Amino acid sequence: MNYDISEGEAGLPDEPEMLRGIAVRLKSFNNDRGSLIPILQDIQDKFLYLSPGALVMVAEHLGIAPSEVYGVATFYNQFRFHPPGRHPVKVCLGTACHVRGGDIILENFERKLGISDGGTTPDREFSIERVACVGCCALAPVAVVDESIQGHMAPSKVEGIILGFQIERDKLDRERQKK
Repeated sequence: MNYDISEGEAGLPDEPEMLRGIAVRLKSFNNDRGSLIPILQDIQDKFLYLSPGALVMVAEHLGIAPSEVYGVATFYNQFRFHPPGRHPVKVCLGTACHVRGGDIILENFERKLGISDGGTTPDREFSIERVACVGCCALAPVAVVDESIQGHMAPSKVEGIILGFQIERDKLDRERQKK
């Protein structure tokens, strides 16, 4: 995740910084309704989600009600309204993965992380999202963690993946404390 503006504590810009970045980006878009979806896509591509303040800014730029912007954004499932975790987890529930227990893998990630599909852990370490297909049907069931494909998933692998990140975080914390 690279940003042109300084990043907040969780690796994402805080709301005021994000809004300053959006204000700059909006200048490159026309202020007609036809620009709405491209603007929302641009904001999400850059900042990974659409904040309430971002929706208001877009509405002001286009001269429409914030509720209209929100209505369009919620109609499409491509848009996120909460910041994602540092380690996004996408669980495939396409046909091959579903038949081979993808729903069990999703439930296991939800249980281990204490969040539901579409959610982010309070520390913003992990977010979970169900996806339709990742194109790796021969490896079903599949999860994508930090852009890394995890094939032939099993419940025990879920715990191992999460534990691996926790061990790495603990190691980094110990190194920081030594400095």
